[in-house]
Amino acid sequence: MESTKLLRITEVSNKTTLAKSTIWLKMSQGKFPKPTKLSDSINVWRESDIDAWINSHFEGAGNK
Repeated sequence: MESTKLLRITEVSNKTTLAKSTIWLKMSQGKFPKPTKLSDSINVWRESDIDAWINSHFEGAGNK
């Protein structure tokens, strides 16, 4: 079952081990999921989207 939990930038940073600035950079490059804007100052990501992004980076990693 997909998680419907919403994560703020600090939680996304902790979960991915990426710095917040790296997350914003990767988003601008189209290499990271974009957040949903709840208000002018609140951005959230679905945990399932972050989990899928993490998993996509490990697929085939053992073949390198």
